[in-house]
Amino acid sequence: MAKTSAVEKNKRRRKLVANQAPKRAALKAVIQNQALPLEERFKATLKLAALPRNGSKTRIRNRCEVSGRPRAYYRKLKMSRIALRELGNLGKVPGIVKSSW
Repeated sequence: MAKTSAVEKNKRRRKLVANQAPKRAALKAVIQNQALPLEERFKATLKLAALPRNGSKTRIRNRCEVSGRPRAYYRKLKMSRIALRELGNLGKVPGIVKSSW
């Protein structure tokens, strides 16, 4: 099981990203608009830099929904390889069958 603090920190980041997304998108649109004057685009760049860093989508870490493990994460199932194996062996993941030969 992952540290509870790390899992909670990631949840706070997800909330902040959802909250800041429209504002960040608007500022990025202004920055990338070549028709606007350079000064206005530069001001938008400064405003974007002033926003909290944890509001950026790239700061979110994919974590297992079951254990909170940050590595060996399967996006399709939203869980780590270890949790997938345990739940798959118990038959709790649809479509996953233990193979043997």
